[in-house]
Amino acid sequence: LKARSAQAPPRLRPLACCTPPAARRGATMDVDYGEDEAVPTRPGRKVKGRGAAEDDRYAGKAGAFERLAHDDDDAGPARSIEGWVVIASGVHEEAQEDDVFEAFAEYGDIKNLHLNLDRRTGFVKGYAFIEYETRQEAAKAIKGLDGQVLLEQKLAVHWAFAKPSGGRARR
Repeated sequence: LKARSAQAPPRLRPLACCTPPAARRGATMDVDYGEDEAVPTRPGRKVKGRGAAEDDRYAGKAGAFERLAHDDDDAGPARSIEGWVVIASGVHEEAQEDDVFEAFAEYGDIKNLHLNLDRRTGFVKGYAFIEYETRQEAAKAIKGLDGQVLLEQKLAVHWAFAKPSGGRARR
């Protein structure tokens, strides 16, 4: 058995957050910054995330995005990913999906129909989105149903998505 030397245990200092300010005044902190390490200096604020100057997220094939084929004219309706969408406003609050479907099905095959309901009342909010496969079918529906009456209410039917007309480009 070795005899232990009679050394005092190391003295622990209390944390700065728990020490009153008067006791901290005389405290010093020994920190070795290392002279061989350079402290980085930044001229301005560093931009993080999307849009940063050194963002390689879209390098190579990852930066090649699909584009929809567009027509020669700049203004007018825009095709959605799956088809041509029209919006019908002025839909009666007690209308059923079948009522709207029957009215719009006369002009072509409907791919999709959204008739949004008010959560509080359960009634139709007053508009519907109808999606057609072709632009001609959607154009016929707009021409045929705009201003017509459905369940005692006059409908307003227009393109749901439109390309911006000339002028300045959007960001």
